[in-house]
Amino acid sequence: MNKEKVIKTALISVYHKDNLDVICKRLNTLGVQIISTGGTKDFIEGLGIKVTAVEELTSYPSILGGRVKTLHPKVFGGILGRRNLNSDKEQLIKYQIPEIDLVVVDLYPFEKTVASGATEDDIIEKIDIGGISLIRAAAKNYNDVVIIPSQAQYKALENILDSGGKTSLETRKELAMEAFQVSSHYDTAIFNYFNGAFKKPVFKQSIHTSKTLRYGENPHQQGVFYGNFEEIFEQLHGKEISYNNLLDIEAAVYLIDEFDETTFAILKHNNACGIASRKKLADAYIDALAADPVSAFGGILITNREIDIETASEIDKLFCEVVIAPSYNTEALELLKSKKNRMVLIRKDVKLPAKQFRTMLNGVLEQDRDMSMEGRTNMTPATKRVPTDQEYSDLEFANKVVKHTKSNTIVLAKNAQLCASGVGQTSRVDALKQAIDKAISFGFDLNGAVMASDAFFPFPDCVEIAQKAGITAVVQPGGSIRDKDSVEYCNNHNMAMVLTGVRHFKH
Repeated sequence: MNKEKVIKTALISVYHKDNLDVICKRLNTLGVQIISTGGTKDFIEGLGIKVTAVEELTSYPSILGGRVKTLHPKVFGGILGRRNLNSDKEQLIKYQIPEIDLVVVDLYPFEKTVASGATEDDIIEKIDIGGISLIRAAAKNYNDVVIIPSQAQYKALENILDSGGKTSLETRKELAMEAFQVSSHYDTAIFNYFNGAFKKPVFKQSIHTSKTLRYGENPHQQGVFYGNFEEIFEQLHGKEISYNNLLDIEAAVYLIDEFDETTFAILKHNNACGIASRKKLADAYIDALAADPVSAFGGILITNREIDIETASEIDKLFCEVVIAPSYNTEALELLKSKKNRMVLIRKDVKLPAKQFRTMLNGVLEQDRDMSMEGRTNMTPATKRVPTDQEYSDLEFANKVVKHTKSNTIVLAKNAQLCASGVGQTSRVDALKQAIDKAISFGFDLNGAVMASDAFFPFPDCVEIAQKAGITAVVQPGGSIRDKDSVEYCNNHNMAMVLTGVRHFKH
């Protein structure tokens, strides 16, 4: 049996008319009969191309304010009729239903309407019924019908028309697959809109775009990024972004977003190995690097200010994977692009999702993103001595960093600069000892420094170790049944401790 089909009759019903003229002119050149509706029909006729109105085919007008146009047996019979089944062919003839070989649809822009902040009435009217039904019907009958479910498939249709309007079964089946992807994505968006009010515990996500990565975390693992990286970043230079780069970039973005003041951060394996806030950007970079110039090698650099030539000159002395900033001046950009593989990104002003999810065993974990950040007004003094203004400032700084560091973690800071952190330890004492040893090894004087912990202290051992190292103020969430032991130690050694009531585990 010959699986090749030739397009003779097309039904076109689209919302956006962009590039539709090219399609219609090629169909007309091939002598394809075009059936259409409403605004699409008017557009095609405006090109000087003859069109058969759906109303002429069905003998019914468009009704209910345009809600019902194509929903009719003479339309769907022409799409769903099986050409190789005699009973179907007999019924098509009996009811004077023309065979439709091509269906071109572009759905109402539901997601864009929701994103625009439109009223609920406007949003509901952008739920496409006829279009989605046409897509599913044509895709179901891919054995005989070509389905073009969105503008994204126009190029494929142009190639088909360039070949005389002939299609293979394989081509039609692939387009059917694309069609069900379009329809399922559309329905997922609609469900998630309605579920915003009801919060039904159902996990539904649909992401159109994807990018195959060089590999996953390791070369023997395949990796794919599902999402639109270009929506958030513009890559100005360097090699392709990798799986591990993406993990670090996300961690860097969430960390830098905590800071309004001029700040520079350096990350390695999702943790800050250096961060500092200064009036001058170059000073912020230099002081961030000082926290751990060894780990900074091959790291991710990020700032919330335009990078100037002075800062770029300092950056250029270090081998780093990625540099991220909201902008670069001309000289700085040229210098940063001098290294072939260095990835240079512009961070766009795009709001990031409030939900996070990850695969887990045979399912998915979903949670609200940790968007709590406790400043001075949220820090309740627990000790007799209240922190000084400088200590409060450093406690705020340290608390921002600890929130974005892998648990168990301790962060030591002084003068809006990271001195060191202990990250990902199974013991909070080990995390503190790691941080102290690291700070000392890089020449930091911890006298007058502050300490932040991502969770409470079950025993006073951490504050004792910190005090002996020179730490004078501590921020922690509190909540331990033995909080009083840590507070008592601080009171006996002239330390200040504040409680936030908010834990910041990060696993």
